[in-house]
Order: sequence, then C-alpha cells, then structure tokens
Amino acid sequence: QVPLVESGGGLVQAGASLRLSCGFSGRTFNTYTLAWFRQAPGKEREIVAAMTWFAATTYYADSVKGRFTISRNSATDTLHLQMTSLNPEDTAVYYCAASRHAVLHTTPSGYDYWGQGTQVTVSS
Repeated sequence: QVPLVESGGGLVQAGASLRLSCGFSGRTFNTYTLAWFRQAPGKEREIVAAMTWFAATTYYADSVKGRFTISRNSATDTLHLQMTSLNPEDTAVYYCAASRHAVLHTTPSGYDYWGQGTQVTVSS
C-alpha cells in the first residue's frame, strides 16, 4: 500500500486561488502516472488533471483548462494542483491518485492508489 496524503483544501470565495498538495514516496513511484480527481455531491468522480512522471504528457479537463496547473516537485516528492479563478462549480472533494502504468488514463479505474481526499468549497 502506498500512502498518498492530500492537503490544501478549504473554503474560498469565487475568483480566489488554492494550491492542493499530495505527498507520496518517490522511492516507490518511478514511471507512474499521477492525477487529480474530484467528486461533487451526487456526481461521479471525474478527472481534473493528470501527468506522466516526467510531464511528457499532461491532461486537463475542459472545465479547468487555463485555470488549473498540475505539477510534481521531485525534491519533495509532492504533487501539486494550482487552482486559480475558482468558481462554485469547482466545489468538490479532490483526490490525488497514482497509476503503475506509464500510459495516462483519464478514468478512476486506471489508477491504483488514492488519497483520502481534501474538501474544496467555493462560495459565490
């Protein structure tokens, strides 16, 4: 079992920014794919952004393109999601996830490890 621990969620007003972080063990992950998903009440879990280990390939959901940025800090073994221009539709529990596969997947079934989630609430 590989622990993934998210942090950085909170309650913000529309237009604000937040940065989510996810700690993981770099010794365990080498060519993994990393991703952020979110799940709003009553909705299915959906991908927000994903990247291959060296960021050769990245993916963003249309709803967050130009506003969110996924990145990995190799020095601290941390995955980040920088979120800007937040709106109420971004309200959800955000999860980081890791896949043993080098191919980038955009569905939850493609990921093997999950964090516990962090709540992001955007008020209007």
